[in-house]
Amino acid sequence: MRKITLSTLFFFLTTVILAVVLLVHHTGAEKERGYDSSTVMSRISYLQELALVKHNYTGVIGYRDYMKILNINVPLTEKYFLLKYNGYIKAGVDFNRIKVNVENDSTVHVSIPQPRILDTVIDEKSVEVYNESENAFNPIKITDYNEALAREKEVMIRDAIAQGIYTDATDQAKIAITSLLKDMGFKNIRITEEFTMPQVH
Repeated sequence: MRKITLSTLFFFLTTVILAVVLLVHHTGAEKERGYDSSTVMSRISYLQELALVKHNYTGVIGYRDYMKILNINVPLTEKYFLLKYNGYIKAGVDFNRIKVNVENDSTVHVSIPQPRILDTVIDEKSVEVYNESENAFNPIKITDYNEALAREKEVMIRDAIAQGIYTDATDQAKIAITSLLKDMGFKNIRITEEFTMPQVH
């Protein structure tokens, strides 16, 4: 019978311990490379600004009004003006409402909410006034300009929606999210849109 020396036994035990340590380290490294849903969500939240869609506008506003008595225009009290302006609308998806479900190391499902208008801006420094009336009976007031600009913002929003700004915002969000998830190593990426019940008026 071959006798096992103390040095041989020590070498054997050292080899086994080293193998176990390497195996545990490798398994831990594999786990560290994985992502859970909260980690993915924190990465996605930084994409908010990148996923915005912006429509620029240059427009002319026509304003005309009269003094009224019993809702009837009073003659010789007409006031009017034209305003030229530059502005923009921003639309996007609220990334704080995105839901993420990491199914495994290669598969992830992301649910995004419906896009919305985030900002409607008319640059006041760009506003130019043309063809302004000077009627002593009904002078133009600052509130008239503000009212005209407020109405125009509503027009800008309707126009942007008609031109597909919501669709553009959803597409932009999907592109940004997909690109990030691919960089994180996900291969099976499913992005769905949150369903919203239409409002009944």
